[in-house]
Amino acid sequence: MPTHLHAAHAWLPGGFARDVQFVAGAPGPSALASVRADATRDAAATSVQIVVPGMPNLHSHAFQRAMAGLAERRAPQQAEDSFWSWREVMYAFAGRIGPEDLRAIAAQLYVEMLEAGYTQVCEFHYLHHQPDGRPYDDPAAMSLALVEAAREAGIGLTLLPTLYMTGGFDGRRLSDRQRRFSHDVDAYLRLLERLRALDEPALNVGIALHSLRAVPADAMRAVLDAIDAIPAHRRQRAVERMPVHIHIAEQIGEVQDCLAIRNARPVEWLLDHAPVDARWCLVHATHLSEAETRRLAASGAVAGLCPTTEANLGDGLFPLRTYLDEGGALGIGSDSHISVSPVEELRWLEYGQRLVTRHRNISASAAQPSSGETLFAHALAGGAKAAGGALAALAPGHRADIVVLDDASPLLAGRSPQQLVDTWLFAGNANLVRDVMVGGEWVVREHRHRDAERIARRYRGVVERLARA
Repeated sequence: MPTHLHAAHAWLPGGFARDVQFVAGAPGPSALASVRADATRDAAATSVQIVVPGMPNLHSHAFQRAMAGLAERRAPQQAEDSFWSWREVMYAFAGRIGPEDLRAIAAQLYVEMLEAGYTQVCEFHYLHHQPDGRPYDDPAAMSLALVEAAREAGIGLTLLPTLYMTGGFDGRRLSDRQRRFSHDVDAYLRLLERLRALDEPALNVGIALHSLRAVPADAMRAVLDAIDAIPAHRRQRAVERMPVHIHIAEQIGEVQDCLAIRNARPVEWLLDHAPVDARWCLVHATHLSEAETRRLAASGAVAGLCPTTEANLGDGLFPLRTYLDEGGALGIGSDSHISVSPVEELRWLEYGQRLVTRHRNISASAAQPSSGETLFAHALAGGAKAAGGALAALAPGHRADIVVLDDASPLLAGRSPQQLVDTWLFAGNANLVRDVMVGGEWVVREHRHRDAERIARRYRGVVERLARA
């Protein structure tokens, strides 16, 4: 049966509109069939006040949700703590996790994402093998755990199995703690083929190149050539826009190593040696020269920004204002999941810029005076591109992902439609997401996921066991 919904205020592609009538469920069970503004309420329609699109989360390492808070103490022997020392803590934690553990952790994370208003997650997945590097009996076991977790929670999934081959720009072998991440090109392509063959309506499969330091140039070219060579008759719907994600220029040390060995900065090198276009997502891209900023914006690629993780790891700040002025696309991700909130990612994307410039409303412009609406619109559009689907827009043909905000909250009292997004993003920490629909199905009602208690109980058991390991 089609779902009919009538919203007093709904964020459509052009901004908020009044009296919007939605029909979801025909012609496909997951799509919006019609969206009409200034509509008289259908007697069969459920009435709500404030509706916005679901937000894509364009960068996630699901297993890291269970280690959030465990790397906030500096070891006595360390003169200083950094991304690189955090990485060693992460490797040690990752070494304890098996497929069932990953499924339990990811399902809990995806519940939290849905309750926060994320309706699609791009899972940058490199935890492939057993801790000693041997494949599981089913080489796709860890990938399938993520697929099962997403299905269980009811979130859309863009699965990005990750190619990870070397331990640095100099081509050195992976350390013992990195062995479970590794594939050669042929094994990686077989994994992609296996995952693309899955019959999962809410699944899109893309590719991830871990980083320039972890993927040699010839391997990157081989994977991209293989994907482009897939015959059209064998392509799934999503493969026409099969997304390509890569970590890049996150740390100064990474930039220095790239300059020393490849005689170019990371983003500069990538733009010179790869067909970077709108299907690409460059995650972090923190340390850019002015020329790289302009070229990245012109490429059509998405800058995948994760402000809470980037702050937690001491990465640095993305050159936001220049990038926006150049017309660049961006989206947000929660990455290591020390926070699972699109509100906090967007808020700190703006606040980081305010701290470094000592000015306010850095994201705003003469054409769009609202910082909140500017960031929200960019994150929706960029996130949809990075996820590779018709998402994050309340428009016919797009998946029926609908977030209902809590109009009864005191935080929204007295706010005009033009003030709703700014208030949601910048006026407090109460979760204003009341109900969430994904693909025409309600998965969160009255702030609570439909299966939150059972999933949380299983998650607690797994994390308590891992703590004893």
